[in-house]
Amino acid sequence: MSRHRRNPQALSDPKLSVVIPVYNEKNTVEELLRRVTDDPTRKEILLVDDFSTDGTRQMLEKMQQLQTAGETSAPASDGGDPTPLKDLRFFFQDKNPKLLEPIVDGRADVVFGSRFLGGPQRVHYFWHYVANRLLTLLSDIFTNLKLTDMETCYKVFRTETLKGITIKSNRFGFEPEITAKIAKKNWRIYEVPISYAGRTYEEGKKITWKDGVKALWCIFWFSISD
Repeated sequence: MSRHRRNPQALSDPKLSVVIPVYNEKNTVEELLRRVTDDPTRKEILLVDDFSTDGTRQMLEKMQQLQTAGETSAPASDGGDPTPLKDLRFFFQDKNPKLLEPIVDGRADVVFGSRFLGGPQRVHYFWHYVANRLLTLLSDIFTNLKLTDMETCYKVFRTETLKGITIKSNRFGFEPEITAKIAKKNWRIYEVPISYAGRTYEEGKKITWKDGVKALWCIFWFSISD
């Protein structure tokens, strides 16, 4: 039985959770935290270090130690204002997520996370599955790639792969457009399996048949245009 959403209601004393993934941001993480904490909204800030290797992890561990000791701020290593420690929560990953590994290892320039390579996923909507596979097949035909999941939202790019690319699509047209434009540049593309828990429409799923038609147009148009 589908879980229906409740009617909207005003929230009493709402609290915003801000999740900040961090990877090798030694020179920017302190300024980032200062800007986020400056906002007066009631919030908690969850910092997730993705096994940084440039000293970022050690900076965050020091902040955590100061916080545990009762300090309200940490001296800034860049000579700027102290970094507020209030409402910060720290999480330290033991290793990089699978999507980053091919790039970090120097094997890939672009990584797509595929829902169809064996990762666990929630089961529903057969015709969405068929539409995804059909759109991926058509994209592969026009790009000469061998992807299994072009419409995935899990994509990682090296910075240089996106230079010179202007995105024109809104909504789900982004996926075939960026795939076509990356394919033309002959970057090294990898796919890795991901886990995926898709939503029902009652839970807020947005894609409709109109997006499928738009994706078909984007596959064709961006394969022949710049």
